[in-house]
Formats: sequence, C-alpha cells, structure tokens
Amino acid sequence: MPITEILERNCELYGSDVCLVEINPERRDTKRVTWKEYSLIEPSHAPHYRREITWDVFNEKANRFANLLLNRGVKKGDKVAILMMNCLEWLPIYFGILKTGALAVPFNFRYAPDEIEYCLSLAETDVLVFGPEFIGRIEEIADSIIERRMLIYYGSGECPTFAEDYNELTADCSSTRPDVSLTDDDNAAIYFSSGTTGFPKAILHKHRSLMHSCIAEQAHHGQTRDDIFLSLAPLYHTGAKMHWFGSFYVGAKGVLLKGTEPKYILDAISAEKCTIVWLLVPWAQDILSALDSSEERIEDYDLSQWRLMHVGAQPVPQSLIRRWKEYFPEHSYDTNYGLSESTGPGCVHLGVENIHKIGAIGIPGYGWEAKIIDEDGNEVSRGSVGELCVKGPAVMDCYYNDPAATADVLKDGWLLTGDMAEQDEDGFYFLVDRKKDVIITGGENIYPVQIENFLSGHPDIKDVAVIGLPDKRLGEISAAIIEVEKGRAVTEENINDFCHSLPRYKRPRKIIFADVPRNATGKIEKPKLRSIYGAEALVSAQTRE
Repeated sequence: MPITEILERNCELYGSDVCLVEINPERRDTKRVTWKEYSLIEPSHAPHYRREITWDVFNEKANRFANLLLNRGVKKGDKVAILMMNCLEWLPIYFGILKTGALAVPFNFRYAPDEIEYCLSLAETDVLVFGPEFIGRIEEIADSIIERRMLIYYGSGECPTFAEDYNELTADCSSTRPDVSLTDDDNAAIYFSSGTTGFPKAILHKHRSLMHSCIAEQAHHGQTRDDIFLSLAPLYHTGAKMHWFGSFYVGAKGVLLKGTEPKYILDAISAEKCTIVWLLVPWAQDILSALDSSEERIEDYDLSQWRLMHVGAQPVPQSLIRRWKEYFPEHSYDTNYGLSESTGPGCVHLGVENIHKIGAIGIPGYGWEAKIIDEDGNEVSRGSVGELCVKGPAVMDCYYNDPAATADVLKDGWLLTGDMAEQDEDGFYFLVDRKKDVIITGGENIYPVQIENFLSGHPDIKDVAVIGLPDKRLGEISAAIIEVEKGRAVTEENINDFCHSLPRYKRPRKIIFADVPRNATGKIEKPKLRSIYGAEALVSAQTRE
C-alpha cells in the first residue's frame, strides 16, 4: 500500500497521541543560520524551545497542504521541492505532497544557488517550498526560476516579495483527506545523488520503495509503539527519514533535535526518554570524547531506556564501537549500508545479533539480495574483491530523464553500487574501497572534481588533485595536492583565502604542495596519492591516539 495509508491509520488509531517533537537548544528566529551552525551554540543543560504535534495535527497539516497544492493546479506526477531545515512542519509538508499524487523532491540545504537552480530544472519541479535560511539564495535565482514555478515560503518573519506565504495559503484550506487514488506503482519521490563528476543525479522512487523502507527498518530494529526515535540528521537525507520510517510504521513517537553537541544529544535522550538513536560517526566520536574528558558524565542523565545505537552513512571504525560498548555495554548496536538509489539504509546491515562481526557492513537486509561481481559482471568467489550489487523492492526506478546513467547501474534488476567489497566465509560483506572517488566526510559526500575545477582557477596553480584522507572523527577529510606554477610562491593561507567563496564543507581541510602524478592517458593517479598521503595520515592519527 502507499505510505500515505500509514499516516491515515496512525491518525485513526492514535490520533491524540504525540507523534513528533521538535527541540531547538537555542532558537534564532532573527538570524539566518545553517543547520550545522546550531552545533556551535554554547550548550545549555536544558533545551528551552520545544514543540510537539499529535497524529491528528500531523495529518491535518498534510491534508491542508495537499488541498492547497490541488487547488493551485498541482496534479498527479507533478514535482514539489522542499528546501527547509529540520522543523515540525517538514514531514507534514512531505506527506502533503505525497497525498496529491505529486512527487516530493527534498533538497540538500547546503546547495548553492546554481545547484538549487540546476536541481529544480533536472527534476522538472513545479513548486518550491523553502525556509527563512534560504531567502538569500533563492533571491539570487528568483527571476530565472519563478516563471514556471510556484514559490512558497514557510517560516517566521516577513514573506519575501517573490514568494507566497505558507501559513496564509493553508489557513483556509480543507483539512479533509484529498480524493486522490494512489498505488504502489505510482511515482513518489525524487532524491538527489552525485558522482565524482559534479552535479547531482535525480533518483526516482515509487511508493513501493518508501513502503518497503518502513517494513525493512522495523524488521531490523523491532520498533514498537513504546519506542521513541531521536533524529539529528537533516530530513532531506534518506538515512534520517528512512530510519524514522520504522517508528512511523508502528505509530511511535519521533524527536527532531536541532544541534549535535554531545550535551544536546544526551539531554534530549534523557528528557524525551528516547530508546533509539541513529548517529553519524562524528557525533558518536564526539560523545565518546566528551565522556573520556569528563566534560559529560553518564550519571548526569537518565539513559536507562536507551536500547539501540546504530550508525550509518560512512564506514564505521571498529575501535569506535569497542569504546562505545565500554560506556554502554547494554546497548544493541547495528550498522546500516545503503545509498539513495536503494532508498537509503538497510539493503545491507549488520544486525543487532551480529556484533561479533564488527567491521563488516553485514548481510542482505530484509527483502534484499546482494552479490559481488567482477568487471565482466560475473559473480566472484567468497574472499575475492569485486563490486557490490543489491537487488530488492526498494531499488530506484531510474535516474530521472537519464537513461544512459540508469543503464550503467541497473542490470537485470540489480543495482551496481560502485563500492568494492568482499564476502567472508560466513556470508558477511566487508567494504574494501569505493570504486568512485567520492569523499565521505561526516556522512556527507564531497565531489573532488568540483573542488579541483575551482582550484584550477587560481593563477598560480599548475595542477591539482583532491583526495580523501582518513580522519578519526569525520571518517575522511578532503586534501588538495597542489602543484604550483614554476617560479610562483603560494602559501596555505593564500589557498584558504581563495577557497573562501566555496561552501565551508567543500573547502579542503588539508593543503599539500607537491607534484600531481598523471598516467600516460593524462588521468591523475589518485590511488598513488592515497597510498602516499593516506598512509601518512593514518600513522599520524594512530600516533595521536
């Protein structure tokens, strides 16, 4: 059944129960901040801004927005983009879109104006809903995007002149369920991914994909109505939403926390009695560091109900989990592997019963198959390295309007992940390396070619290569190997100043001045660079430990 039916059922069965809570450790209505900036606020022991809604209100908000869209001519198959920070209205807006038969199209809040414009065009969007943090970025491109799109502003403060106000528009809309028939075969959402060559691809999923994510997540982690899920990651991210889907499926409560400081996380778990927390590696590392330094103490919080910590979005160091179990020996632990093309996490997962296999990404998830193939598409023997492929009911339908790219990764129902892996004698899969050069830092993808192209614009740079280096906290950091034009003098400070116009997360974290090796066909020999500088970074990290 379509995922919207779960919302209707939850409303019918649990209508007056709280379903979502938003906690903002320090509300900043007057300042346009990014989601990450909330983590820089000085922690206070008790978050002082909290909102909640019931299932009845959730469903009512979704229905009002759906009826608004229908009244304005949005129809089945149209696309509605969401560019908002996490807030209590994000999910009702998402489900309101789905109720119309239109496709929900979440945007990464880090997108620059040109990326926003590109993705709006790529997904052929008809409506954009955006929050106050993005007024400046949308203003830059408003003239070029408004001609064929409705722009809706959600947030406090004055609505910009180039948009219409969400609250005013929905105030008089009906709160009854719209009369739109949906099936599992209907298109539901477009998510964005990207390779090493730059701008994102548009990933099309049907309702069956979203529904299977609900079922698989609940099968993996056994959520019940008594569980409370803490979500820190941005909701545009498939990991955040699809892990919440397991709680949504059983009508359990979810908590949206703005901020990733250890104190904020522990406060929220304690105050809201959270039982399940999905973390990225940096956040888990920060909690452990705070406990190691006695900056935070377990005994200051009520964490007795916390039963499951699971990690995803990037490789998980074995040492992290061993340290975690020292502090939290009673916790169940799971790691989840997935990609947006497989509707996020869970196509491969370790399983809470398999903690003895820490280091593996695990076994095929509920309803999934997996295999490893060689360059010719033949399945390899156990112990041999090849490309990991997955198959299941939540594989994407296609890359929207890109049949060539679709054909490259979908083969007879199998999704080629681009990740190199091997399988041990017990059937567990281990990642070996990424086939592509994407750098994953703190769970976010960085695309080296974009940074290389930018740095190539510096007049004193002859050649440049960007690679990922291992980092204890973030998993990887980006490093720029820069070959300077002969006779020129360039400093690290010069490069950092030059990169100031890049989004912060795209700026190289390490600058190395050295020759850039290229092979006979002119391609940068990145494996050689990773071998040289990656080994040095690993030794340095081990020395610091």
